Amino acid sequence: MSDQPLILIVEDSEDHVFLLRLAFKKAGITNPVQDVRSGEDAIAYLAGTGPFSDWSRFPLPAIVLLDLKMPGLDGFGVLRWIRQQPGLKNLRVVMLTSSDLQQEVSLAHDLGAKSFLTKPVDLDQLVLMMSAFKTYWLDFDKAPGAFRAKAPESPA
Repeated sequence: MSDQPLILIVEDSEDHVFLLRLAFKKAGITNPVQDVRSGEDAIAYLAGTGPFSDWSRFPLPAIVLLDLKMPGLDGFGVLRWIRQQPGLKNLRVVMLTSSDLQQEVSLAHDLGAKSFLTKPVDLDQLVLMMSAFKTYWLDFDKAPGAFRAKAPESPA
């Protein structure tokens, strides 16, 4: 297991995940990364339940990159759920979405997002954004503690 903090990407588009991972590599981000494709899977991952019940394979992330617009439970719903969990209320959540609507930026911050980033359409700009993300969030910012409420029950 890496001693670098884990990044969880919550993004429904496989193409966006691919580009984000490429931008991480070009920006020198070598942290372990997990990704999930839906709000429901994000909650299961963070709760450590269902297919994510092996906490050694699916540890809590130090930071979540959360897309806003996803089918089913959207990023706002995931963020609301996170902030209602006693062990996760301080988890660093950065919205990373295509939106730049002021009302969505404001709502994300009201719900407890630590930052709101609009995805650039250009790969070079995405790499530049991820370089800044690395410097601030991974190199300098100190993560508050987060924990899962309880271990999943062992199967009988």
